[in-house]
Amino acid sequence: QVQLGESGGGLVQAGGSLRLSCTASGRTFSSYHMAWFRQAPGKEREFVARISSRGDATSYADSAKGRFTISRDNAKNTMTLQMNSLKAEDTAVYYCATGSKGWSTSVSEYPYWGQGTQVTVSS
Repeated sequence: QVQLGESGGGLVQAGGSLRLSCTASGRTFSSYHMAWFRQAPGKEREFVARISSRGDATSYADSAKGRFTISRDNAKNTMTLQMNSLKAEDTAVYYCATGSKGWSTSVSEYPYWGQGTQVTVSS
């Protein structure tokens, strides 16, 4: 079992930056790929970025490429999402997730989720 908790959300002006963190409990943190998803009001939860268990592979949604950077520190059981050049359309609740059996971008493939952190970008 893995428990996740996000932090770092907030209100920022368009063009600004935020750094989200996800802290995990459990000894198996380094065994799993991890990902960030987000959900805007009235929309389905969508993939943002993922990172492999060892941190040697990453991938991003098109909307995040060139602006967001995902990283992890297995020694500290943490994952981060550095978000730069934020836009109003990035406004959403951001969730970290883990536990997928494969290299997946699908919400249904991740059994463990944090409670989410709100990111609001004002235009």
